[in-house]
Amino acid sequence: MASTAYDIPTMMPREDILAVHEQGADAVVELVENLFTQLADQREMIASLTARVNELEDRLAKNSRNSSKPPSSDDPPTKPKPKSLRTRSGKKPGGQKGHPGRTLAVVESPEHVVWHGPEECEGCGRSLLEIEASGYERRQVVDVPPVVGLEVTEHRAQRKRCTGCGGTTTAPFPAAATSAKSVVYGPRIKALSVYLMEYQLLPYERTSELLRDFFGSRAPGAGTLHSVLKGCFEGLKETEEAIEEGLRGADVSHFDETGLRVEGKGMWVHVASTDKLTHYYAVHEKRGVEASEEIGILPSFAGVAVHDGLSAYRNYERCAHALCNAHHLRELTFMDEEHQQEWAGRMKELLVEIEEAIREEAALGGACLASERVEDFEVRYQRLLKAGLKANPPPIRTGKRGRPKQSKGKNLVDRLTKHRSEVLRFMHDFRVPFDNNQAERDLRMVKVRQKVSGCFRTRRGAQMFCRIRGYISTARKQGENVLAALESVFIGDPVISSLQG
Repeated sequence: MASTAYDIPTMMPREDILAVHEQGADAVVELVENLFTQLADQREMIASLTARVNELEDRLAKNSRNSSKPPSSDDPPTKPKPKSLRTRSGKKPGGQKGHPGRTLAVVESPEHVVWHGPEECEGCGRSLLEIEASGYERRQVVDVPPVVGLEVTEHRAQRKRCTGCGGTTTAPFPAAATSAKSVVYGPRIKALSVYLMEYQLLPYERTSELLRDFFGSRAPGAGTLHSVLKGCFEGLKETEEAIEEGLRGADVSHFDETGLRVEGKGMWVHVASTDKLTHYYAVHEKRGVEASEEIGILPSFAGVAVHDGLSAYRNYERCAHALCNAHHLRELTFMDEEHQQEWAGRMKELLVEIEEAIREEAALGGACLASERVEDFEVRYQRLLKAGLKANPPPIRTGKRGRPKQSKGKNLVDRLTKHRSEVLRFMHDFRVPFDNNQAERDLRMVKVRQKVSGCFRTRRGAQMFCRIRGYISTARKQGENVLAALESVFIGDPVISSLQG
């Protein structure tokens, strides 16, 4: 009886069954064995196809709210827009009570005062030109001064002959004029150029066009702008090394990575950061251990490393680890809404409740939660893990070689169980944040830059962007004026208030 694993057994005609019976017991046994073999093959295939269908349905159901997919990958709004994970704060829109505000205030000593006198009486029309004013009202207009173009400062280094030894000494030029060229751009126009390109993300040509509109034909062109970026990049080498050292000594640092197109190839940008420092490792072909070793921050880091659970980070045992719970909230949302697993919704509520309890305690000046409350949270966490394991049992072995593939829910339960201390580290150590949003915010501008330009045509360009952007991010975190910070680079003294992570 010829058949394949795809054949579906159907009812045999009575005549065929009787014909097999007449052939004897061996023929009947062979027929039954073939039927059971086909049924076993079909059962295995049905299980495989069911798992595949579930996987594809899960993939279609994922969006930026219940997974780590970016919002740009969400489907067009033919369906209701995914509800945000953010909860209402209860605050009204706009500035909050006690916020100082930024309303324009009257300046007591304005740069310019323009008097306006009435020419004739509104009542009878008589001339008022010769009559002295009895008072006045005032209005102030805040505006930029007229743009008159770039100004040129000529530096003349005098030579003097010593009356004692007869030697001649020439005065040194200032830092802005140390180039051997007779005419160069100054630090302020260079800083503005870098500000527009690397902070406001304008391309070379548009930056050059803007500068020409502001300052006329003397403004730098695209070729000069590239040289300016190169000078800024080289001037920040020691500053970048100092930022790396500060991150190595931080109590808590955030680590993350994102993909980037460079020279037509997919590469990775790695970030290490705190609320005071930012370091981008420009580009690397690898995402894992090889990249971390070359960057050199994580291998010598001894604080708490906050990350999203990438296996490469776990190779470093010198530091403690904390997992990003924003990722867990999205995965729990998926299991709750798409698979109707009640434990996932309750686990999400528990994690948010712990975060809120920590925020309230910290606002009161506390440094830790009461031991009774911590124990209660731990017990509830363990109870929900048991419920999660019950809802996501281990896969049934098929007899094939290798470990059977687990469901997404089982993987999530295993991670929350195996890495329990890393998930809840924020509950035991108030220095550790609930999530890894710090690193994700620091990486966001890399993705914005890629959206604006599509990719980096050269690896050198990517390296320049990352080093300069890391310096700008660090300056902003420390309250520095970005333009002033960039200007300091071109006079040879980059400004960073603190190198403590």
